[in-house]
Amino acid sequence: MKSIQVGKLGVAEPLHKLVNEKICPGTDISTEHFFTELEKIIADFTPRIQSHLATRDALQEKIDQWHRDNKAFDAAEYKSHLQSINYLEPEAAATTISTTNVDPEIALIAGAQLVVPLDNARFVLNAANARWGSLYDALYGTDAIAEDDGAERSGGYNPERGEKVVEYTRRFLDEHFPLASGSHKAATGYQIENGNLKVITANDTTALADPAQFTGYSGDASAPDKVLLCKNKLHLEMIFDASHPIGKTDLASLADVHLESAITTIMDCEDSVASVDVEDKCQVYSNWLGLMQGNLASSFEKGGKTIERVLARDRHYTAADGSELTLPGRSVLLVRNVGTQCEIDAVTYNGKAVPETLIDAMVTSLCAKHELLGNHNGFSNSRTGSVYIVKPKMHGTEEVALAVELFDRVEQALSLEKNTLKMGIMDEERRTTVNLKNCINAARERVVFINTGFLDRTGDDIHTSMEAGAMLPKAEIKEAKWLQAYEDNNVDCGLACGLQGKAQIGKGMWAIPDEMAAMLKAKITHPQQGGSTAWVPSPTAATLHATHYFQINVKARQDEIKSRTAASVDDIITIPLLDRNLSADEIMKELDNNVQGILGYVARWVGQGIGCSKVPDINNVGLMEDCATLRISSQHIANWLHHGILSEEEVIDSMKKLAVTVDAQNKNDSNYTPMAPDFDNSITFQASLDLALKGRMQPNGYTEFILYERRQQVKNTA
Repeated sequence: MKSIQVGKLGVAEPLHKLVNEKICPGTDISTEHFFTELEKIIADFTPRIQSHLATRDALQEKIDQWHRDNKAFDAAEYKSHLQSINYLEPEAAATTISTTNVDPEIALIAGAQLVVPLDNARFVLNAANARWGSLYDALYGTDAIAEDDGAERSGGYNPERGEKVVEYTRRFLDEHFPLASGSHKAATGYQIENGNLKVITANDTTALADPAQFTGYSGDASAPDKVLLCKNKLHLEMIFDASHPIGKTDLASLADVHLESAITTIMDCEDSVASVDVEDKCQVYSNWLGLMQGNLASSFEKGGKTIERVLARDRHYTAADGSELTLPGRSVLLVRNVGTQCEIDAVTYNGKAVPETLIDAMVTSLCAKHELLGNHNGFSNSRTGSVYIVKPKMHGTEEVALAVELFDRVEQALSLEKNTLKMGIMDEERRTTVNLKNCINAARERVVFINTGFLDRTGDDIHTSMEAGAMLPKAEIKEAKWLQAYEDNNVDCGLACGLQGKAQIGKGMWAIPDEMAAMLKAKITHPQQGGSTAWVPSPTAATLHATHYFQINVKARQDEIKSRTAASVDDIITIPLLDRNLSADEIMKELDNNVQGILGYVARWVGQGIGCSKVPDINNVGLMEDCATLRISSQHIANWLHHGILSEEEVIDSMKKLAVTVDAQNKNDSNYTPMAPDFDNSITFQASLDLALKGRMQPNGYTEFILYERRQQVKNTA
């Protein structure tokens, strides 16, 4: 790849062209200035990043050696050792964060959060527009409504299923927006009179039990086409249309109900993208630029027609008091940069690849400056002048502090006001979890987000304690003591540090996108646990998860949680060790399950450059997979290999057996390259094997080093 020399930097030509022709114009930042400042940042921060990575390795070796020397495990001595090597830092008193200029979607509104790969423009637009979602569509098109009693989804429109959707929605309205008398089920019309909502039934006229829940409307007050209601700071829009196929059969002509759904969305440069070279990075950056400039579009074929997707406009209403009311039509967007462990040669310094996170910080921030300057075509993201950057894979307080310094330097380089760049701290590494208050304190002027993530966090837990012994099966790790303590600790620390009303406290992903009925039952625990947001895999899931935030007042729940005893670090560092003998059948089932997940995901990541996809598991249940799920599966196999639960031959045999299964699952994908029977020459198969057999040697159990190398190998042979 041809590069352009700028000082000591070698900038790959496509990136230089993108920055020069698309990103810099309109920002008051010249291309020369941009790369001069990037060179300074790379020169200053690269050795410090390398030092932090070396510290990770050194701490890991000290922990490994302690386990080797202490086969008779003593929890108190183990904790003392973690303290002696400063893995477990002295805890400073909780400091209330002082972050300012935070949009209400992050600071005040509890709701669902989407995470979407930033390399796919169509997915990106779907996610950005998922601020509003049809409850009718979400119920009708998923298993949230059972398919019994003639309510099947197959074929054309099924009126019996439609009737169940309407019944469900009317119950939802009655539960969250009750009438002073009667039920929404009996409503024949809705009108606005003197700033109040009147609900007309066959025998009566009534109003909302709480008139303040009426927020606004559009159309004629005597026959509005939309009525806007609000609970827990979330809006619900009732849409009336007597000519609509649903509306014409409804007593009140109610054609649909829209919920505020994905209040925020993380645009991901990291775990859910397969971005390994300059072409990949330019696609990611171009999409982010399009979002910030408001001109991103995507065309695709559907039903023989070309459809163009663009960003949704804001929504306009007449407020209850007669004034004009505008609500955002899109999610508030955060961008997740790559972790410090990754390097990429899109930019080189003295001929060497540089930390990818440094390039991400400068480029994504400069793209966002367009939005800050008003160059957004009417599609504003932050109404408070902030840029939201999520920082993953940070280990402990010093790494958070370094990220704060990086943000300072980027602001200076790009002429941004101090603290314009806000920080999301991913609580997904064990050393961050056990020092979370200190980490928050280090970013107290910038932090707007903390969250938990079972998969990455478990992968790090297994790797950190690799020498301690064999781990429980994955399903049992989810029930182990440390995990609940980890989830509670995140909320406890967030509340103690004053995140309530200023920042998000987040919970993890629902990974089974086709099982929405199960999600509706299970994921209500996230707002109940005090999470002001939680991750969902699709816009439809966001709409259904939004119903939980109408049900639970998260602020009130957080107020209750403040009085509980905080989670114990002793519980958090409890290692989920195997405590019984497993049968041969149990071992093989666990192995096959892990192998299936690895093969199915790697075949798409390495083979096709798809970083996030719905991968069938061993039971053909589609799971939303990304690098985090790969990390836990590979580390689990590596752990059982290391402790003799498995043999290398058993792993290879399982890989070969299930490669045939994965090939069959992907037989209708014309872009898929089978792994069997030529396993030796299948790059995707060999990558999968590397992840399992070499997993113990990967720094912190990360998968990116193998994935990047193998994906580049595929691209080079194409």
